[in-house]
Order: sequence, then C-alpha cells, then structure tokens
Amino acid sequence: MDPLRGTLLWASGNATLRRHLPRFRAVRKTVERFMPGETADDGLAAAERLAIDGLPATFTLLGENVDDLSQATTAAGEYLKLLDRIDALGMDAEVSVKLTQLGFDLEPDATMVHMERLADRSAEMGRTVWIDMESSTYVEGTIELYATLLTRSPNTGLCMQAYLHRTWDDVQKLAPLDPTIRLVKGAYREPKDVAFQDKRVIDESYFRLATHLATSARRLTLGTHDTDLVARIEAAVPGGRDAFEVAMLYGIRSDEQRRMARDGYAVRTLIAYGPYWYPWFMRRIAEKPVANTLLALRNVF
Repeated sequence: MDPLRGTLLWASGNATLRRHLPRFRAVRKTVERFMPGETADDGLAAAERLAIDGLPATFTLLGENVDDLSQATTAAGEYLKLLDRIDALGMDAEVSVKLTQLGFDLEPDATMVHMERLADRSAEMGRTVWIDMESSTYVEGTIELYATLLTRSPNTGLCMQAYLHRTWDDVQKLAPLDPTIRLVKGAYREPKDVAFQDKRVIDESYFRLATHLATSARRLTLGTHDTDLVARIEAAVPGGRDAFEVAMLYGIRSDEQRRMARDGYAVRTLIAYGPYWYPWFMRRIAEKPVANTLLALRNVF
C-alpha cells in the first residue's frame, strides 16, 4: 500500500485526530469539495441542481459505530424523514446506510428492524435502499443480514469491495438470491492477508467481478471514478453500458459525470452529508492521496 494512503487511512480511525482535526478551518474548507453541507437541506438542494443535468442521487447521512441504541433509532428516523422529503419532491433518489449507524455493534436484531422499515418505505416509492459495506470485520455479518433481508425485501442493494480476497466467493453465495450490487474498489485500511494491496490487482479483481455481475445480478452499479475501467467493462459485457449504471461521489469528476449522462450512461451521484464526516472524509482523501493532500495544503495557505 502507498505509505501516504496508509497514513491517511490510519488517521481516519484515530480517535484523537477525529476530535481535533475537524476544528481546523483548512480541513473544513477541504471537506466542501466532497459534500454540499451538513444538513438534509444541503443534500437535497445539491440533488436538485444535479437533476438539471440528468443526474439522480443516492444520499448517505454520515455516521457509524453508534454507542447507544437511541442514536440508531434517531438515524433510522432521519432516513425515513429524508425518504418522505424525496417522495414529496418527486426526486429520483435513493438512500444508502451503514449498519453500524443503525446499531449493528450493539443489537443486530434491532438493526434488522430498522432496515426492514427503510426497505418498506423505499419499496412504496419504487426505490432501492442500499447497505454500505464497512471494514472487513463487518463483512460476514453484513452479508448474512443482507441475505436475510433480501428474501423479504428484494428492493435492497449491497455495496461490495473488490479489494477483499473473499468477495468473489461472497458474490457466488449471494447469486441465487438475485442481489443488487454496488461494486467499489475498497477504501478501508486492511492487511494484505485480507485485501489486495496492489492497484493493478485490485483493478483486475474489479473487472472480473463486474463482468460476472453484469449478467448475474438484478442490478449492477459500478461505484468508481475510473472511467477507463468502466470503458473496459462496457466493451466486455453483453449489452454494453446498458448492463450497469455508474455511481460517482459528489464533487469528484463532476464534468465527467455530466458528460457520461449526456452520452447515454446511467449515472448516479452519491451525496453524503451530516456533522459526523471526519472518518468518511479521510477515506476520500486517501483515494487520491497526493492530489487531495495538496488540495488540503492549498487551503491552509
């Protein structure tokens, strides 16, 4: 792993830095590149602007690893209110949630109840509700919960990470359930016995998984900003670009998102908002460590 990327991923989980770095103006200024603000109003306003260019949205309320079930209940309630607002606005939008934000560390059964409520409300709207994948220690439990939920609520999707050694086998396990998958490369700091470390190997894993899922999943979303890899997958799968959609983060390659939408790709923008942005933000910085660190340094000066 690139040393700078490794340092940034370490920093994303450091409690001391999590307490202190968000206080710095330069850090908060850099965050503005990756999220429109801390409130649902900020996220919805950004989505309405993107809709003008034909870009639907997926929303994430930032937060993870709650330490009290009341926080999980509050987070689930915020998502339900967000879905109501999406419906009232007639917006083409979905939500994507982290299980640890819904109490998975504390009481998995309660987390399942929250997910069922979100899936039911999303189904009423004709939308998918997504489960984000977290670090490798949560993968087994997340897949088990998703498989159970999918038998009840087929309008649910799961994020899977191509850099994990186990992901190919996990895809085969889920295949009989007709899953909906958002495939990403992976953004957590994982040891080499758990995840591939070399970018070229990760890209090949991503390509192998994507070309397989294009013909086996109910719906496939390519969560990547690597347009060369998208083009390679498009050329390799039956149906070409109609076999998948592309998801990119708010504020990253925005011109490319609009260009792809004009060219007939299904493109969706992932919009994150909320006050608990620090770990997520550091993982975004680590995706392009040199360029994004330089951006942060420019904001210092």
